[in-house]
Formats: sequence, C-alpha cells, structure tokens
Amino acid sequence: MYSPAVIEHFTNPHNIGYIEDATVAVQYGEPSCGDFLLVFLKIDDHIISEMKYKVLGCAAAIATASMTSVMATGRSVNEALELTETEIAKALGGLPPDKMHCSNLAVGALKAALRVYLSRLEQEAEENY
Repeated sequence: MYSPAVIEHFTNPHNIGYIEDATVAVQYGEPSCGDFLLVFLKIDDHIISEMKYKVLGCAAAIATASMTSVMATGRSVNEALELTETEIAKALGGLPPDKMHCSNLAVGALKAALRVYLSRLEQEAEENY
C-alpha cells in the first residue's frame, strides 16, 4: 500500500521533463528491476537551481524521482550530496520494503550527476592552473 504522498507524486510528478541547457545530464539505471532515469541539473554558483528528469519505472520510482527533484532544488551541491534514500522515503510517508530500492535509484542518479559536475569543475581548475 502506498502513502498519499507517493500516490500524489506518482499521479502528478513534479519537475518531469528536460533542461535544454543543463549544466549536467546523466543516465542512471537499476538493471535488476529495469528502472532508469535521465537526470538534468541546472547549477548556478554551486546551487541546484533546477532538476528535471525522465523516468521509466514503477509508481515508486516515479514518486521518488519526483520527491528527489523537489528536495534537491535550491540546495547547494554539498547539501544535495548528503541527501539519503531514507530521507526521500520518509518525505513520501514511507515505501513498502520491496520498493525501497526505488529511492536508491533517484538519489543515486542525483549523486552521479553531481559527481560528474564536480569532476568537470576539478578538470577545469587543473586546466586553468
């Protein structure tokens, strides 16, 4: 049984779509269940000003991607790196135990995108040094 928040984010996902001029975009998937995300981040002065995504997955995957986008937007890169699967699930009013991996997918995709962003910054700094 899903919580009202999961049902809301599944039936009315927030921030779904593409960002044409994204700072970073990554594809991230969970081969064991077939779910995957395309995540787009717009980052200004190390703050996530926008997060959008396209998701292929179950209701829990859609809801956790939606909630992750809501919770990541407005946070600094470092604050977003600290988001956990448990926080996402708690914000959604919980997930059935067999769907907890869905929150791992969304947070994992966010963190993968942020690692790409930080890696690019590091590479640029080295090139300019």
